[in-house]
Amino acid sequence: MTQPSEKALVPFVSVDNMMRLVHHIGLEQMLKDLADYVEEDFRRWELFDKTPRVASHSDVGVIELMPTSDGEAYGFKYVNGHPKNTAEGLQTVTAFGLLADVYTGYPVLLTEMTILTALRTAATSAMAAKYLAPKGADTMAMIGNGAQSEFQTLAMKAIIGLKTVRLYDKDPAATAKCAENLKNSGLTVVSCASPEEAIEGAHILTTCTADKQYATILSDNMVGSGVHINAIGGDCPGKTELAKGILERSDVFVEFPPQTRIEGEIQQMPEDFAVTELWQVISGTKPGRTDARQTTLFDSVGFAIEDFSALRYVRDKVAQTPFHEDLDMLADPDDPRDLFGMVQRAKP
Repeated sequence: MTQPSEKALVPFVSVDNMMRLVHHIGLEQMLKDLADYVEEDFRRWELFDKTPRVASHSDVGVIELMPTSDGEAYGFKYVNGHPKNTAEGLQTVTAFGLLADVYTGYPVLLTEMTILTALRTAATSAMAAKYLAPKGADTMAMIGNGAQSEFQTLAMKAIIGLKTVRLYDKDPAATAKCAENLKNSGLTVVSCASPEEAIEGAHILTTCTADKQYATILSDNMVGSGVHINAIGGDCPGKTELAKGILERSDVFVEFPPQTRIEGEIQQMPEDFAVTELWQVISGTKPGRTDARQTTLFDSVGFAIEDFSALRYVRDKVAQTPFHEDLDMLADPDDPRDLFGMVQRAKP
């Protein structure tokens, strides 16, 4: 059997190798690195192709493709969201992604993105909090203690200096899981019996729940002034977490308005509801938090540029390391016009 040429091989990062990479770099360092890559790409936001993700909805979930390009590299992520999966012993979200060279169209990286999505989502949340949370914010309410909660918490610790997290989930087993996972993190971890208890004294309120339905995780009377809300659970039409009244008195920051108006908390609001794009804050063209009494809201649904940043980071980090394997993925005949001959010559 002939061996594939170098041009046929694409680096592939498996789940096992992604976990090895995380431990090689260090989880908190990797979260900081990813935030830097995301921030760098937000600063050059206008270079990118931008389109709302392509979604295929069913009664039980959604399957989505998230593409973008900066003109030199092209990336996409396949991702699903199936809230019913947890009850069946499955992940709510799974993902994989690909990065390609625009000049040739050849893929240069294929990677798992279930773990990587959790990391980039957390890194993006903390990057936004760096610009939007009140000065000195060191206590967060983490409402929804599922698969994302530890990543969100540790990103806030690594990037903005979080000291205390107050946990709540309607399933006490999820809170117990999260508290156990964070017990040696250097954080003060407080398990709470209600969302009201969780938000006591918190400067940042993170909501990350999974039900594919309109829900009121935070009611209007629960949220005082001077806090930053990090709403990451809403990510499809018909799924929200916040009371409309909170939106009406908050300064709302989003990734890509055409997508967030369909999928985010602001799907509850009129089409002309005022929002600020986060990239404008990072590039210095629009203000973020302007005073201590302001209520800021990052209405985060996840956008393809964040995945592109994560793919770029993994490409850079796994090069010249053992944390990938080469897949024979691209046909590379001796004569580019003779694909048929290549197939025929492989006959046993």
